Amino acid sequence: MTIEPPVRVRRTYRQHLDAPPDRVFPLLCPVREVDWVPGWEPSLVLSASGVAEADCVFVTPGEAGEAVWVVTRHDASAHVVEFVKVTPGHTVGRIRVQLHPEGPQQTAAEVTYQYTALGEKGEAFVRGFTEAAYADFMRAWERQLNHYLRTGEKLGG
Repeated sequence: MTIEPPVRVRRTYRQHLDAPPDRVFPLLCPVREVDWVPGWEPSLVLSASGVAEADCVFVTPGEAGEAVWVVTRHDASAHVVEFVKVTPGHTVGRIRVQLHPEGPQQTAAEVTYQYTALGEKGEAFVRGFTEAAYADFMRAWERQLNHYLRTGEKLGG
């Protein structure tokens, strides 16, 4: 057995979204993200309800290989969703999104990603997951979601 200290990174960003939490929360779903995230196409979604729920499992393609996601918490009343994302031989990710009302028609979304490397390629990914790279990723996600909330259409789609 090999026991080593983890190579890990954790980043948090606060987005400002143009709709109340009850309107935003259902869009944080592997099925509904197809509506607003350019290029988002899960290859498999295992869901009793057809959308995100606790224990929903979905698979996505990616540059590092196929990733398996599990919804570990889905609390619509608290506006919290959490996922574990495993990309074999690469990384294990934990993602948490907590929505907070920010005025009558606004939401603050606190989005946290944590990645732990599962090998050399994962270590390179973790090292490259800088604060600046994460902020760029979060700003793009914020722009895409706000565009959808305002227009009902996918940005660039």
